Amino acid sequence: MAKASVSMVKVTDVYESLQESLKLCDGLAGLNLKDRILIKPNIVSWDFDLPFPPYGVVTTSVVISALVRILSEHGFSNLTIGEGALPMLSPDGDVVYEALGYKTLQERFGVKLVDFNKEEFVTTDYGDGFKLEIAKQALEAEKIINVPVLKTHNQAKVSLGIKNLKGCLSKKSKQSCHGVGDEELSRMFPRIIDKLPVALTIIDGLYTLEKGPGPTGKAFRKDLLIASRDPFACDLVGAAILGYPAKEVPHLNHYANSHGCSLEVSDYEVTGESVADHQEYVTYDWEWSETDTGPVGFEKRGITGLAIRKYDSSLCTGCSVQYNPMLILLSSAFKGEPFPNVEVVSGKQQMAARGFDKTVLFGKCACHFNKDNPNIHKAIPIWGCPPDLEIFVEVLAHEEIKCDYNEYISFRNYLFGRYKESEGFNLADWSVK
Repeated sequence: MAKASVSMVKVTDVYESLQESLKLCDGLAGLNLKDRILIKPNIVSWDFDLPFPPYGVVTTSVVISALVRILSEHGFSNLTIGEGALPMLSPDGDVVYEALGYKTLQERFGVKLVDFNKEEFVTTDYGDGFKLEIAKQALEAEKIINVPVLKTHNQAKVSLGIKNLKGCLSKKSKQSCHGVGDEELSRMFPRIIDKLPVALTIIDGLYTLEKGPGPTGKAFRKDLLIASRDPFACDLVGAAILGYPAKEVPHLNHYANSHGCSLEVSDYEVTGESVADHQEYVTYDWEWSETDTGPVGFEKRGITGLAIRKYDSSLCTGCSVQYNPMLILLSSAFKGEPFPNVEVVSGKQQMAARGFDKTVLFGKCACHFNKDNPNIHKAIPIWGCPPDLEIFVEVLAHEEIKCDYNEYISFRNYLFGRYKESEGFNLADWSVK
């Protein structure tokens, strides 16, 4: 049996490098000229109100543009770009597509643009009572080209091709992927691909991201493209580049076990660059105190009277995106005096503990899960899916916890400002010339 081929190319010119990558893995061989082809980028969220650094977070437009050009030059004309970014955290999909330059691709190559969140979702039965609502446009595509980013994920360790397909789900199904027990995240989302015709995966590694998947993580320039017609093989190599053997990534383990795949890089044919030459460990997780009372940084600052329980995989993506900003706001409330004996819980399975005067329930799931919890002396519910940060500040102010929203704005400016074009970070990578 022939080994699945994965190409890895060091990027010089994006268009030329992508051509080489596709040639090395015979990436277009599985496509027919009349196929309805869906290109699925990774657009987690976007923000026009506050600075938003897309480095290592959002698929670069230069890679999408090069891909569309190559496909058009080979005679593929029925092309669609589709994504279902996080509702409430992103503006209208059409506006984001325009900002990313996709409207230029529409005008130049006739590419159709689809915002899954505005379209129909189809309930899809996976067997064993397992159902997901998948974008009809994804199900009706004859071939899907999946274009994720080379990044880590603070709940899943890595977020690559298989994880990127979660963007094809309705909001309800995205939330259901963050369950407990047999519905735990690493068991849920690897099943999505089984109903989708993924013919090619191209990992955009122009940038990579530690402590991802959002802009609170730190990005690095990497200049790699990883491509394969085998989605698992592509993710396995991508994980290896980030420093994670597949056997250490739960969702890759689950996928391999259910599909009979090898977890060893040596069992696949890697062409182009060598994995060993580009392999570098990129941390995925945020450091927490041993007593689970908050980030290590809070402990170092001497913050007391506050116990923030560390997020787990049941924290849905929306709340996950708001989680670090929530920490910044709580940090801004520290003026040298202890907090008033407060616990903060989140997600679908964190049960508030005894002994606290006030319990902040961050997000709808935590509010529901703890609604009858006898351990709670005084509940401070922060409803929302995800919670609104300005409401968070307002509610806590009534409890004499004075968060400063301006410090959050300063934090957003800091996130954006730490990247300099002289160091290889170029916002033009999210535009189409």
